[in-house]
Amino acid sequence: MSEKAPAAVGPLEEFVYDDAIVRKFLLATMVWGVVGMLVGLIIALQLAVPSLSFGQSFLSFGRLRPLHTNAVIFAFAGNAIFTAVYYSTQRLCKTRMWSDTLSKLHFWGWQLIIVSAALTLPLGITQSKEYAELEWPIDLAIAVVWLGFFGTNFLMTLVKRRERHIYVAIWFYIASLVTVTMLHVFNNVWVPAGIVHLLKTGDMPSAELMFKSYPVYAGVQDAFMQWWYGHNAVAFFLTTPFLGLMYYFLPKAADRPVYSYRLSIVHFWSLVFIYIWAGPHHLHYTALPSWASSLGMLFSLMLWMPSWGGMINGLLTLRGAWHKVAADPVLKFYVIGVTFYGMSTFEGPMLSIKTVNSLSHYTDWTIAHVHSGALGWNGFMTFGMIYWLAPRLFQTTLKSQKLVAAHFWTGTIGMLLYIIPIYVAGITQGLMWRAFDKSGSLAFPDFVDTVMRLMPFYWARVVGGALYFSGVVIGIYNIFMTWKTRPAVYEVPMQRAPALAKRYTPGADEHSASRVTAVAGTGHALDRFTQAAWHRRWERLPMRFTLYTLIAVVVASLFEIIPLYAIKSNVVTISSVKPYTPLELAGRDIYVSEGCYNCHSQMIRPIFAETERYGEYSKAGEFVYDHPFQWGSRRIGPDLAREGGKQANWWHLLHFNNPRDVNPRSIMPVYPNLLRGKLNFEDIQGRVHAMAMLGVPYGDAVNNAPEMAREQARLVAEETLLQAGGYAQMPADLWQKLNGGVPASKEEAIEALAGRKVTAVIAYLQRMGTDITKTEAE
Repeated sequence: MSEKAPAAVGPLEEFVYDDAIVRKFLLATMVWGVVGMLVGLIIALQLAVPSLSFGQSFLSFGRLRPLHTNAVIFAFAGNAIFTAVYYSTQRLCKTRMWSDTLSKLHFWGWQLIIVSAALTLPLGITQSKEYAELEWPIDLAIAVVWLGFFGTNFLMTLVKRRERHIYVAIWFYIASLVTVTMLHVFNNVWVPAGIVHLLKTGDMPSAELMFKSYPVYAGVQDAFMQWWYGHNAVAFFLTTPFLGLMYYFLPKAADRPVYSYRLSIVHFWSLVFIYIWAGPHHLHYTALPSWASSLGMLFSLMLWMPSWGGMINGLLTLRGAWHKVAADPVLKFYVIGVTFYGMSTFEGPMLSIKTVNSLSHYTDWTIAHVHSGALGWNGFMTFGMIYWLAPRLFQTTLKSQKLVAAHFWTGTIGMLLYIIPIYVAGITQGLMWRAFDKSGSLAFPDFVDTVMRLMPFYWARVVGGALYFSGVVIGIYNIFMTWKTRPAVYEVPMQRAPALAKRYTPGADEHSASRVTAVAGTGHALDRFTQAAWHRRWERLPMRFTLYTLIAVVVASLFEIIPLYAIKSNVVTISSVKPYTPLELAGRDIYVSEGCYNCHSQMIRPIFAETERYGEYSKAGEFVYDHPFQWGSRRIGPDLAREGGKQANWWHLLHFNNPRDVNPRSIMPVYPNLLRGKLNFEDIQGRVHAMAMLGVPYGDAVNNAPEMAREQARLVAEETLLQAGGYAQMPADLWQKLNGGVPASKEEAIEALAGRKVTAVIAYLQRMGTDITKTEAE
């Protein structure tokens, strides 16, 4: 149809875009991409060669794994998101970002958060909640930077825009902003142990205690809340903002309008409302009530439709432009990226089906699934955006199209070599764990047998990861050489557009709608936009649109969060389950700081193969004092839910010193730091105070936790020495780490061992899973 003549508009205003901030975020994306992927390559090597931790606690797999995930999610992908948002929002709104100061505070604040994570996680300062490991001071900084700096700047830019309607990419940015804020706030409700100790006693806590916090949720509720957050962090940090990126940069690169405006509407609202429900499917067959995980499965299956709607919208945008894909390596990145989005969003709902999940959960299958999305969808969409942006931001031509093609093919082959062996490894793991021989016994009763079978796949993973990483290095070199050819002074083109009229004029609005999409090159011609007039009205009211989006995710979340409290009242109390002793609590905190949850689960599912291997399945009432929960999401080592009493203290001591001494095939890193590290008994009082504030009934320990911990530590040490055949029978290298040399007397030996961190961890391990076998008298 013919366009209506534009209504009268005011005088043209002159303005310029702030591309300097976009260049900063682009640079940060590349730098942190190298760091995050390099750490990932290191920990992949450690699975095959555990000695690569070099006996250093800060290089152990348990501490580096969360550093890798945080670096690639919040540093690499996070900076890529901000690159896309700052570039596209200004152009879609025809205005500069509202505040240059907030833009700069956002950039430097976010980089400071990343550096803080890079320092604290290897030091063992962690909450142990996946994708939310950072401790409470950094949590507060994230809230300030994300909502205070970024959120305020973004929303005020929408208010001050010069275009009437907000384009589909901005819808997804809005959803990301409001939902990530909600997820971050409610998942990170904690009690800082150091602050509690200071208020209770007036004594300044140690640095270690000052950074320690405990979540207000415990056990089942903590697991429920964590995977409401964890699944939706993937949804609203790694999916929706990258969909916004897709809706802007893919049409730009292809020079084609988005295939379907109406499909964009369906894609957006169904995704926003349905995704938030899906988290509990991560907890199938656990102590979580089955109705909750079944509800998560139902909504996960429903996600197939909107997710594939977005994939179809992206790929069909290339109709009439496929000849460009063959010639343009940048478009190849987008095609592979959108394809992997479709694959991941098909596999995710499939993995949520209980029967499939019973095989896949805790295995490397999940790792392959996550990396197919991260490397294919997030990685390739980011690289495509970088290659498209670099010539425009640096006002020059891309240095080498051949290097772009080399990056593409190296990355694609590396990605396939990475994920395919890990898929095979995961399925192999699951089948071996549940395999029985003809006599009805476990076919592979020794867990390490299942680990050894994976070694060829782990090496293949290293090769694939190294290839993908090589592609990234090629890309960065290409961008660096492009940057070197930039002009001495960047040209800052002057933009002109009329201010947004205070009153809405339909004729002008229709003209504006067509003009926005034509100029942006990112929208349908909207010749039938009146068929969705109700949505067009929302699009010219961004604050109302933001409110509606918030209502959608809040309402959907309430249907999960309200049962969270119902679950608490429905957890069957087990009278023999008591709080951890002060020493066991300290040992548990050390266990958490070492990242043991990255390799070991503490959740035996009511599946015959698991109860045969590990013992009685886990009950919800066993975890009522667990702040935080430690159910884990992967088993590189055996489940520890019933570890208590299975091995002697002496065995555990040898195991921490060098796991190969007790099992030559173990791939667990060594932990000499636990033998050398002195236990701060005075800190234990602050930990107990914080737990008591959360409602844990600690009794006398509230007043004399250090004394109780010392007494139990002596008992553990005495028993360990007895099992070793006496202190003189212990190897000299052990005493060198524990005491600086062989002690002169039994009393000195007891004092030396009792004062080490390893003793507290042993006390915790010996407590695991034993409460349900106790009587009330005990």
